[in-house]
Amino acid sequence: MGTEQSRSVGRPRGFDTDEALERAMLVFWEHGYEGASLATLTAAMGISTTSMYTAFGNKEELFRRALERYTEGPSAYLDRALREPTALGTATAILAGTVRTTTGPARPRGCMGVQSALAASDSGQAVRDLLATWRNDGCSRLRRRFEQAVDDGDLPPQADPALLARYVTTLAFGIAVQAASGVSRAELQATADAALRGWPLS
Repeated sequence: MGTEQSRSVGRPRGFDTDEALERAMLVFWEHGYEGASLATLTAAMGISTTSMYTAFGNKEELFRRALERYTEGPSAYLDRALREPTALGTATAILAGTVRTTTGPARPRGCMGVQSALAASDSGQAVRDLLATWRNDGCSRLRRRFEQAVDDGDLPPQADPALLARYVTTLAFGIAVQAASGVSRAELQATADAALRGWPLS
């Protein structure tokens, strides 16, 4: 009983942590880390600033939680892509997932991680470091997938897994930036298709 009481401290009636975090993720996605003011965040979340601090800590911690939600939700196509049976299938799925996620009609355009990184100043160094780690982790996972493809004979022995991983992630982040600026889904998908036409085959 005491635990339930402590959980409710500082939270308005009907407070839904999951829903509030979803709304915070959308604000960060649309405005970036620094562009998302506390007033905008709490208004979207439907809670007071005090309740936000009580439930999530400071703005930086809220962003960390929102980024985790983004990774496990809208950006989960990476996990699925890594399970594709071929390296080309993985690269194709990543770019298609990027195009789909960054141009969805019901959500902000672009990528939450890219938008926030582009706008972060020196005062947001911790967030910049977090996002650099987030991007590098995705690239490292992709490199390991391509290393396995070389071992399996799916990629030629001379293929460079690290370079291919950087190539695909750079394309994906470029697509996200273009999407945020209003480039259409069809044009971005055509660009992704063109970029993979020279993919090394075994």
